[in-house]
Amino acid sequence: MATLLHIDSSAFPGDASHSRSVAAVFRRTWEEQHPDGAVIYRDVAAEPVPHITAEGHRNPGATGRLVLIEELERADAVLIGAPMYNYGIPSTLKAWLDNVILPGRTSGESPSCQGKPVTVVASRGGSYEPGTPREGFEFVRNYLRAVLAGSLGLEVGFIVPELTMAPRNPAMSALVPQYEASRERALEEAVVLAKRL
Repeated sequence: MATLLHIDSSAFPGDASHSRSVAAVFRRTWEEQHPDGAVIYRDVAAEPVPHITAEGHRNPGATGRLVLIEELERADAVLIGAPMYNYGIPSTLKAWLDNVILPGRTSGESPSCQGKPVTVVASRGGSYEPGTPREGFEFVRNYLRAVLAGSLGLEVGFIVPELTMAPRNPAMSALVPQYEASRERALEEAVVLAKRL
């Protein structure tokens, strides 16, 4: 039986969140492709995992950390909603990552999740693509690629709905068509990538 681990981290609920709405399309498509599959769902914004502690480093089993690690290891594929907040990921998602990265088990020479596919929905209010004025502020994809691929050995793919502030910010009104195109492209990519799994 195929298992999908789905992590949401947006502070905004439902359709008010672009990362949640695109991830929901991905998950729905994945479930259609795997009618007998299982989904492990964690909303780390609504129910934050504890931040890593010295005790968690010394004794992962005593802090609930192993539960999170085992969920990651049990999954055949991973889906992460990672909106950009102040040029970085939400602290709740960082806490989850800190818990699941365990040297000698999930990271190191032979990570236990090596090669597992992970799809990240990395939404952002502006654009940080090469050639844009804020290109140098792209810390979400760079960080997550380093952590997910570099530390955990996962195969990382990104879906990036951008310019999500355009419909609400009068100063960005000229960018609304680009936002709409980006959103449509993100929804299409969610379907294609979920079917590919």
